[in-house]
Amino acid sequence: MKKTGNQALSIIIGIASVFALTRFIPMDGFAFAWALNFLLMMCVLAFTEALKSQFTSSYYDEKEWEKRGKVYEYLGISFYRKLLVWTGWERVSKKSNPVEKNREALMNLHYQTKKSEFGHLIILFIVLGFSVFVAFKFGILKSLWLLILNILLNLYPIFLQRYNRPRIKRAINLSNGIQKPYRTAVG
Repeated sequence: MKKTGNQALSIIIGIASVFALTRFIPMDGFAFAWALNFLLMMCVLAFTEALKSQFTSSYYDEKEWEKRGKVYEYLGISFYRKLLVWTGWERVSKKSNPVEKNREALMNLHYQTKKSEFGHLIILFIVLGFSVFVAFKFGILKSLWLLILNILLNLYPIFLQRYNRPRIKRAINLSNGIQKPYRTAVG
């Protein structure tokens, strides 16, 4: 019951916060797009912490079409990773979640990629909804900041999690003494 209450509370606070944001910052500019994304990140983080899901869906498994991460490399994930280092985000991330070289740390990192992807996926769709609303109300050009920041702050982080997770899984398998040749999951 407490878990459901915390989830409901995080959703209610999130909706109220976004409503307040729409009242104080014009929806057709960079400031709104930036504030909306980071406000949603805080709210979704609270929600996923309360959710305490194991994220066991096959959605999180590597797909054949991902071609061992080649799709993400083609879409510029290496550049995006360099951008995270350049902006200092990588350092902040490692400070809050230090990478250790043991099986439990790898298992936790694997779980965190799923949790992060889930959160960014929720935010991606919410911000996309705002983008469509702003495009209809103010014009497509006024929704560009929402679209650009949604790509940079949500779509590419999803790509990054999907790119990293199979590598982490292989490291877990190696730590377990499982040295199977690589094969992608189907479906």
